[in-house]
Amino acid sequence: MKGPIWLIGMMGSGKSTVAPIVAAALDREWADADALIEQRLGVTAAEALRESEDRFRGAEIDVIRSLVRKPVVVATGGGAATTPAAEIMRSSGVIVWLRATVATLAARVGDGQGRPLLAGDDAALVRIESERRDIYAALADVVVDTDDMKPAAIAQLVVEACANASSEV
Repeated sequence: MKGPIWLIGMMGSGKSTVAPIVAAALDREWADADALIEQRLGVTAAEALRESEDRFRGAEIDVIRSLVRKPVVVATGGGAATTPAAEIMRSSGVIVWLRATVATLAARVGDGQGRPLLAGDDAALVRIESERRDIYAALADVVVDTDDMKPAAIAQLVVEACANASSEV
């Protein structure tokens, strides 16, 4: 497999934690799409989303586009799969959905500090997960459940799944 490995999923699913572990196991570079967006825009991802979601999503598409020809493991933002970036990812690599239950996601994101889409709204996580679940399912080449798992174990499943998916994708 030469193209990117795109990690998709909800906030709290483990994308940013697992990406460097997967990359190390596969001797690849890794990238955090939100960090690259922050560099591009000069503000945090949270600030960028609060200021203009359209501007943030445009930068996100640019970042995704810049990675398509690289053998990199990418931790995407949770919403990337809901934008035109999804088709860019679909055509360029293996897409792995890190799936977790809402209860696990809620435990991992805590009070949602720094996550503007939650903005103190206790029902937001449930609503967003419900809106995105089918999108993630349709886009994913591979699904890895992350509930009750340590990052190293999740990464190992991703590595194994990508090895199997690369012969099919």
